[in-house]
Amino acid sequence: PEVSDMEILEMPHRHKVDAPSGTALLLGEAAAKGRGIDLADNSVRVRDGHTGVRKAGSIGFATLRGGSVVGDHSVILAGTGERITLSHHAEDRAIFARGAVKAALWARGKKPGLYSMRDVLGLS
Repeated sequence: PEVSDMEILEMPHRHKVDAPSGTALLLGEAAAKGRGIDLADNSVRVRDGHTGVRKAGSIGFATLRGGSVVGDHSVILAGTGERITLSHHAEDRAIFARGAVKAALWARGKKPGLYSMRDVLGLS
């Protein structure tokens, strides 16, 4: 079967200082894991000038910055004659605050240790 080309597109606000963002990199890591490949060896983060043909199976990153965008992330799977796009558009930082409060309430009474949102959401 054909392996779809994969692009991860992100757009946070104009003051974001890292690129790609941690969220975009987590999406890339999940995609690479699903493909059974190493992201570091298969990611394309810069395209400029004559880049040549796209390497099969690579995962591309496109990073936009501007305005007061809270956070837009999309994973695009592009095959022959079709495209699937999975997107999340954060329009208010309050959604992140609610997640932080949920995590704090979940952590109350837990033993000291390193936890992640996967633990909080019951996904670990």
